[in-house]
Amino acid sequence: MSVSAAPENDRFAAELRGFGPMGLGAILVIFLGALVASGWGAALLVLLWAYRSRTPWRDLGFAVPRSWLLTIVGGILFGAALKLFHKAIILPLLRLPSVNQAYHYLVGNPSALPEIVLTILVSAAFGEETFYRGYLFERIGKLLGGRPWAKVVAVLVSAALFGVAHLADQGVPGAVQAVFVGLVFGGIFAVTSRLWFLMIAHASFDLTAVAIIYFGLEARVAHWVFK
Repeated sequence: MSVSAAPENDRFAAELRGFGPMGLGAILVIFLGALVASGWGAALLVLLWAYRSRTPWRDLGFAVPRSWLLTIVGGILFGAALKLFHKAIILPLLRLPSVNQAYHYLVGNPSALPEIVLTILVSAAFGEETFYRGYLFERIGKLLGGRPWAKVVAVLVSAALFGVAHLADQGVPGAVQAVFVGLVFGGIFAVTSRLWFLMIAHASFDLTAVAIIYFGLEARVAHWVFK
């Protein structure tokens, strides 16, 4: 995917890409979209902003993978492994609850699966990665002018905001998990500048979490290493 370069007289597009009143207004609207409509709302606004500001899709991480097969398989395996590592290692080390109370209603509840799976695929995997990795990294990178430490700032800021976004509905354990995932995914994006792998890994991470909860395996997985 690509967006044609903005004509020199396309002042509106240039202002949207900048950090003047128009650019800051666009940032505010997109952040409000993330707050009100979660990941899918923010992603929709990001894509609209990219189209009208003539920001190349590649700048947001939408670059074609070198291998779709490796991207898909690798993303699935990495996301599932990361979830198991977090559940079995990170949470016990931090002495956080092994049971996710916010999603405990999923235990043995097949009627709840279609909605949660759709939410994971659209709002979490696509929406959150587009906003928290693609958009925030692009904006922070442009703001800091490509300085060597700009990506470090982007990783930290995006991970912190990702954690705050999960605090209201999942409490401290969910926020800690989100910060952890944000740091890992942000670090990967800082190196690769590609979103597709992260979207697949994000979906795999969340779907693995749903499977663990649905089959009532949370406590068992949490005690794999630390009895």
